[in-house]
Amino acid sequence: MYKQVVTALSFASLVFGQQVGTVTAETHPSLPIEVCTAPGSCTKESTTAVLDANWRWAHVTDGYTNCYTGSEWNATACPDGKTCAANCAIDGAEYEKTYGISTPEAGALRLNFITKNDNGANVGSRVYLMASESKYRMFNLLNKEFTMDVDVSNLPCGLNGAVYFSEMDEDGGMSRFEGNKAGAKYGTGYCDAQCPKDIKFINGEANVEGWGGSDGNSGTGNVGTCCAEMDIWEANLDATAYTPHPCSVTEQTKCEGVDCGDGDDRYAGVCDKDGCDFNSFRLGNQDFYGPAKTVDTSKPFTLVTQFHTADGTDTGALQSIKRFYVQDGTVIPNSETVVEGVDATNEITDEFCAQQKTAFGDNNYFKTQGGLAAMGKSLEKMVLVLSIWDDHAVSMNWLDSNFPTDADPTAPGVARGRCDPEAGLPETVEAAHPDAYVVYSNIKVGAIDSTYAASA
Repeated sequence: MYKQVVTALSFASLVFGQQVGTVTAETHPSLPIEVCTAPGSCTKESTTAVLDANWRWAHVTDGYTNCYTGSEWNATACPDGKTCAANCAIDGAEYEKTYGISTPEAGALRLNFITKNDNGANVGSRVYLMASESKYRMFNLLNKEFTMDVDVSNLPCGLNGAVYFSEMDEDGGMSRFEGNKAGAKYGTGYCDAQCPKDIKFINGEANVEGWGGSDGNSGTGNVGTCCAEMDIWEANLDATAYTPHPCSVTEQTKCEGVDCGDGDDRYAGVCDKDGCDFNSFRLGNQDFYGPAKTVDTSKPFTLVTQFHTADGTDTGALQSIKRFYVQDGTVIPNSETVVEGVDATNEITDEFCAQQKTAFGDNNYFKTQGGLAAMGKSLEKMVLVLSIWDDHAVSMNWLDSNFPTDADPTAPGVARGRCDPEAGLPETVEAAHPDAYVVYSNIKVGAIDSTYAASA
């Protein structure tokens, strides 16, 4: 819900751009998925993963001089956004050596939290699924289910192994914005419902104007990049939530001012930053998810997310989002809500969202932005995002601890997990858990009830 206010950041010497460099060849790691029409009837697709442009090294096009170092732009190469985009070349990535991104087996992707390398250390990463060398793999999730295996056994409090869909352009914005020469092949065109302002290049221009560093590696500019977002999986060892975030815009869109929804304008922006979250702990079942709990996070499991339409077609209105798990051959239904004022349910519907917002005293901006109907329209053209990150804004407390931290933890909706609020401080979690990682594997998409199997 608060992710990407400040994204996980790569090491200080990495810099960013929109032209294409030639120093390092770009080779996308293999990450095949399966498309299913019925149980046991699945076809493999030879998809790959690509690293987000925000993590990459970039330099002036005719040399090795950095365009961005630490939290500052190179004033000579980047006096303004358009000039910077013309001057700076983005390069290929050494996925495992530099970023800790590996494919330990076919159909699996491991993302390490911190990776020491020749330039220092990389923190976190974000990748997208590719259909080809130059285009993202697009998903229509209406009347479909999305299934994958996850291993969060080495992902402690304060970290987030996030899997979600964003309404990005298929080519990363290359055809819409003349300043973007890198495109999807180099992981450009990111957007989400937080309208992040820490993205270095937006719409083919550098985010130079108003740029200020918030710590040694990060900064934010005057503009953000917005689009609808469906959080399939925001989780660590101790907490999880899945959350739709509708927007009034229908494609990746640059925002400025009020439209970005910052601060007091949170409920005036083009996107629903809060979303309508289903967090079992927050909704009254504190024994459902975690080590040795109903869903035992000390070992891998399968999660299934279904997008049901009102008429059961791929073009119908989104009516509900259902979740369940499969572990050790057993199907585990999602937990039921146990909150006064919220009818017992284990799925996301407009009615659930309205009741939850009232019970927790939250602004129902989800409804203002069109609710599930708007979310469903965006689900027709989504890009898959997989990441690992820590939270420089609010220490991941919105996911796994008490939030707001100064609120009464017994008040409805405040407690989201059992983690200590201090555990997610970036300086704390980076020092204590540099060896943390997450593994995503066996990604499948297809007809309802086609992508998983349970033991008899």
